[in-house]
Amino acid sequence: MKKAVEIKSLSFSYTDNELLKNLSFSVPEGEFFIIIGPNGSGKTTLMKIIAGILKPKKGKLRILDRPLKDYTRKELAKTIALVPQMAVLDFPFTVTELVLMGRSPHLNMLGFEQEKDLEIAGNAMALTDIEHLAHRPLDQLSGGECQRVFIARAICQEPKIILLDEPTASLDLAHQVKVMDLMEKLKKEIGFTVIIVSHDVNLAAMYSDRLLLLKAGEIVGLGQPNSVLTFKALEEVYNCTLLVDQSPVGSFPRVTLVPQKCNKY
Repeated sequence: MKKAVEIKSLSFSYTDNELLKNLSFSVPEGEFFIIIGPNGSGKTTLMKIIAGILKPKKGKLRILDRPLKDYTRKELAKTIALVPQMAVLDFPFTVTELVLMGRSPHLNMLGFEQEKDLEIAGNAMALTDIEHLAHRPLDQLSGGECQRVFIARAICQEPKIILLDEPTASLDLAHQVKVMDLMEKLKKEIGFTVIIVSHDVNLAAMYSDRLLLLKAGEIVGLGQPNSVLTFKALEEVYNCTLLVDQSPVGSFPRVTLVPQKCNKY
């Protein structure tokens, strides 16, 4: 199977302290891949490197069997779409205007959208169930609605790989599931490779094909949820009391935090 992302011996630092240390892993095309780990483990930094926003200090990074450095900015924008953590916009764009921004890498020199671009934007809004919001300003939307708008913009880019940084942060339970279900749908129906950074180990267990568990910039676990989300690994990484058992709704682990008031050990 072709590799959507391949990383070998990758390290990164802003100063003398390495934030990512000698990482090596790959993500096959069409996989739902989730990166987890505590605060400061390097998750968002790794995502920015894959997106081409940051350059690694050393190591190799290939996207769809090509070195990342060989891509032009336009080629990369046609290949990878990034949905950042909730963005703050200074201008009152409407939903349609923001979604159409995803067409930028595909526009001609004059930069005007054609009928095809409008059709693609409409399909992206239908897929994310935001058609009824088309003419609404973004500052009038809820957090869950905004998140779906940014995902629609990413779909509008027609990428091969979609990256999402904490897409369920600050969302209520219903919207968390809707966002993750949408990512699963994009993987199955369109063939996207989906790579997500998440703090929610239970959502990661439910949806991921494979997990990457980071601690202090190093790989602690890599593989299917049952092999990565073990009591031993999670206790070491998160340094807290917890329980790991089988989820009652599927063949994946369930992680339960044990608060101090309930800890008898």
